[in-house]
Amino acid sequence: MFSANPIVCKMKLNILSLFLFAFFCLKSHSQISNINTAPLIVFNDNTSSEFTADELNKLTAVYGPALKNEILERPTRVLAIKEILRNRVVLKELTDPRSHKPCPMLSEVPLFDAFVTKLKRDVVFNPNKFNPLKYNFEFHKSGFQMFRVDGSNYFIIIKPQYYNK
Repeated sequence: MFSANPIVCKMKLNILSLFLFAFFCLKSHSQISNINTAPLIVFNDNTSSEFTADELNKLTAVYGPALKNEILERPTRVLAIKEILRNRVVLKELTDPRSHKPCPMLSEVPLFDAFVTKLKRDVVFNPNKFNPLKYNFEFHKSGFQMFRVDGSNYFIIIKPQYYNK
């Protein structure tokens, strides 16, 4: 099966090396082209205005003294947070029990307390004061997500970051 001739063996080794080199070049090119074809995040027009006082309060509650460094000095994060607060998190009250869908409860979502370790859950849910940044939601997960607020008819819907593409 194997030739004892060293020249033939060297030729086979060279051909195998050339084949492997071509395979890895093609493989790396396909990975590069996949990166370039990822969809762009389209931000809504309302993300161009400054943070409101309410939004800054929500950010401060979650980021504390790290707010400036972690969010405010990073334009991409500013846009992402504005998109989350203004467009991607929707609170919906569904009073008809037949329209309720099984989904995780808000109490099952851990708090995002990486920057403010004493962060607490709200004792009473107030839809006008709800701060989605307090919770460790998977904001970068593909697809819509839904959570039910414990003991209420409120549902939290999180749109994926490519929802308006």
